[in-house]
Amino acid sequence: MSNNTGNTIVAILAGVAIGAGIGILFAPDKGSKTREKLKDGFDDAKHNLQDKYHDVSEKLIGKAKALIAKDDIDGNYENIVSTLSHKTEDVISFLENKLADLKLKNAKFQK
Repeated sequence: MSNNTGNTIVAILAGVAIGAGIGILFAPDKGSKTREKLKDGFDDAKHNLQDKYHDVSEKLIGKAKALIAKDDIDGNYENIVSTLSHKTEDVISFLENKLADLKLKNAKFQK
């Protein structure tokens, strides 16, 4: 969990606790109504935390997928470069052989 997310969760929980304490001290309603309001407040805070957790989870999953895709692309790139390097060596060897043959043929004409 990142530091910002941790700070946000602590701030939300502190706000809920302070709000509940002030609500109890200044509650004009009966105890049962005050408890119901507290329960509703805690439920709202719980849903807010779940929503934030879901958002953070989705962002992390998206970043992880992007990193995995990047690794796949990097791996494919390395394979392509390696294959091309081998093919280039093959072409160079072929051209060197042809050049040697041409030099031999040219030497015959110069005698």
